[in-house]
Amino acid sequence: MDYGLMKYYIICGERSGDLHASNLVKSIKKEDPSAEFRGIGGGYCQAAGVNLFFHYQEISFMGIMTVLRNISTLKKAIKRTQQDILEYKPDVMLLVDFSGYNMRIARFAKEHGLKVFYYISPKVWAWNTKRAYKIKALVDKMFVVMPFEKEFYKRYDYEVDYVGNPVYDSVSAFTPDMSFRKNKNLNEKPIVAILPGSRKQEVKNMLGSMAQVIPSFGDYQFVIAGVTNLPKSYYQPFEEKGIKVLYDDTYDLLSNSAAAIVTSGTATLETAMFEVPQVVCYKTGALSYAIGKPLLKVKFISLVNLIAGREVVKELLQGLFTPANIIAELNNILNDSAYRADMVGGYKEVKNILGSPGASGKAAKLMVGYLKSEVRVQKPENKKSDI
Repeated sequence: MDYGLMKYYIICGERSGDLHASNLVKSIKKEDPSAEFRGIGGGYCQAAGVNLFFHYQEISFMGIMTVLRNISTLKKAIKRTQQDILEYKPDVMLLVDFSGYNMRIARFAKEHGLKVFYYISPKVWAWNTKRAYKIKALVDKMFVVMPFEKEFYKRYDYEVDYVGNPVYDSVSAFTPDMSFRKNKNLNEKPIVAILPGSRKQEVKNMLGSMAQVIPSFGDYQFVIAGVTNLPKSYYQPFEEKGIKVLYDDTYDLLSNSAAAIVTSGTATLETAMFEVPQVVCYKTGALSYAIGKPLLKVKFISLVNLIAGREVVKELLQGLFTPANIIAELNNILNDSAYRADMVGGYKEVKNILGSPGASGKAAKLMVGYLKSEVRVQKPENKKSDI
């Protein structure tokens, strides 16, 4: 049967979402080669064939106070997006993470009779859990990437699809550069990776304190994982001090590292997938932290610990995020073999919980299947009359 052209309007709001969205787009095209995509994303989505309305950098703000300072920019962007959606007339909205923006778009879409698919759920299980009712009302199909999310949504009588975790896909598909050290002019000292994040607020808040630990580990070389979606001026002060910065080479860096200092986020799970012992760090503005902390419903913030349901990696948050504490934890990681082995054992546990790779493929197959089954119902095949 000819189902006709399926038009998707996709929205993601930061670098990891852009990567996962692009892999999903590629997988949908395998299921439905005629599918068409437009929306908000970055370089990964554009390379995958998404016609970008604008780049996510225009709306990627982190932290309560930063969002409030840019509220007029966000409101204007939402209005622009809504108008573009109406003009594009998609068959389905495909929202990827980025809940603050995407849930507003989901409400608009439902008001205008548009179908809404959501890939990578908002973290409603972490705070204000009753938002699950809002998601149930606005999202036609939710595709979750954390195993415990399916059970969480069941409490709200909402059936969702667990498809696996896209980080597992990305790492499994990665082919390491066997000449990495030579190509990047790195010496033979063991490497400690510094992953300060991919948003400007993260790098500004985290990288300075992370780099302060370097003089305490003379037998190691520290390498910063930079990203090209941020200006090089964010990293220049560290390069001027002789600290190596590698841009968009995080996976090769991790595959060659003995340990890592990681800003909480997707990178903590990526580091775990490479089985690199890590210390997880996070710091935000004092007011944002004071407002947010009482609302948290979870004991951990790193994906590794959340999936395992226990402390696998040390989390140094807010006041605990100090050079002295990072040094102490790095010493445990680098010098205590039993400590390292226990952490790597926890990583293997996390991999077992996540299941097998293939999240984007599973999600794409389900999405296309749901859409085409509705087309079959709405447009039944003509049958010859018996008369």
